[in-house]
Amino acid sequence: MSRIAYVNGQYVPRRHAAVHIEDRGYQFSDGVYEVCEVREGRLVDQRRHIERLVRSLGELRIKLPMPLSALNVVLHEVVARNRIKNGIVYVQVTRGVARRDHPFPPPSTKPAIVVTANALDAAKAETMAAEGVAVITLPDNRWERVDIKAIALLPNILAKQAAREQGAREAWYVDKENRITEGSSSNAWIVTHDGKVVTRQADHGILKGITRAVVIDVLRAQGLELEERAFTVEEAYAAREAFLTSASQLVMPVIRINDRPVGNGAPGLVSAALRRDFHRYAGLS
Repeated sequence: MSRIAYVNGQYVPRRHAAVHIEDRGYQFSDGVYEVCEVREGRLVDQRRHIERLVRSLGELRIKLPMPLSALNVVLHEVVARNRIKNGIVYVQVTRGVARRDHPFPPPSTKPAIVVTANALDAAKAETMAAEGVAVITLPDNRWERVDIKAIALLPNILAKQAAREQGAREAWYVDKENRITEGSSSNAWIVTHDGKVVTRQADHGILKGITRAVVIDVLRAQGLELEERAFTVEEAYAAREAFLTSASQLVMPVIRINDRPVGNGAPGLVSAALRRDFHRYAGLS
């Protein structure tokens, strides 16, 4: 079966999908994106993802490329045409195609949109969650508006590669006060020895993760205490548990930070319970 992408109004085979060389996403990383989990062929928390997409577009003053009702059809159609049962759907919107120049192009420039979908190995993900993953820490060298889900991800790419070269799954960024902000593609969490679940407050220093928001709902339902605040690397070393969250990994236990074991060096009960109950509180469409 040929894989299908949606590119600027057309469903095309992936091998033929292309954007113009003067698309501002290609030239300037002038665009935003969203990644939404697909579960049993349905989109997980689509409403929240679209709300964040609209916010990111607004922050960069990029027009929505189509009505939200039409975008809903496209997302589901791409999932259906690719026969994705479990995986992700990716949507990217750029400012469009225009002569290369730093200022915004004329207002008549049409935003460009690409939507793709990919299957993920659910069994592999569950095995990884049962074993736990390692993270490293790196100085946070990104721009100050990481709350915008922009496609300018070069620092994230370099951080992720550094993690992989050290045998880790993820890199957690650390600010100038030695406090963890977030991962290169995830939000960061710890569980203290007195049972409090801690994650950084959703300000301009982190992306307000959709998976993060669902986990907060699960925490409340389970009666666990949440603290939205910055935490230091030393607190993370001393934590009872740690985990990361993202649309493609859900709740993923962290068992090592910079080659130091977290807790007893195995996935903890809190992260396991949050992962188990996650989809009970996530919206499906």
